[in-house]
Amino acid sequence: MSEEQNVITTSTESEDKIGNVKISVEVIATVAGIATTEINGVAGMSGSVVGGIAEILGKKNKGKGVKVELGEDFCNIDVYIIVDYGVSIPDIAWEVQENVKNSVESMTGMNVSKINIHVEGVNFDKEQVTEVDFNGEEEITEE
Repeated sequence: MSEEQNVITTSTESEDKIGNVKISVEVIATVAGIATTEINGVAGMSGSVVGGIAEILGKKNKGKGVKVELGEDFCNIDVYIIVDYGVSIPDIAWEVQENVKNSVESMTGMNVSKINIHVEGVNFDKEQVTEVDFNGEEEITEE
């Protein structure tokens, strides 16, 4: 991808404009990643299974798990997440969409057209144990 495809250029309408502002795709991805992890119930970001595990284990790259597609005057964002066990996935997805849209638009001035949420996995708390009884039903207990 060329440098021109990796940045958006914003300009002001004022007559005293002294230049353009260029925002890289990585900056948009970082803003979206931070906005995503601000939501309770999101355990981490996942660009891949290994990346998701690394994120849960504390190795943080805020742009991982985010794909940004630039249009002429808009962007589309795909976010790949791992959720905590027991949360409402549709509610978490909606909260992520709202927070990412508000954060990216307010920080970059870019119109966010779509935010697609991809739930890649479920994080089980270290203290939760899944037990299967003789009827084949799972029971989650706290230790």
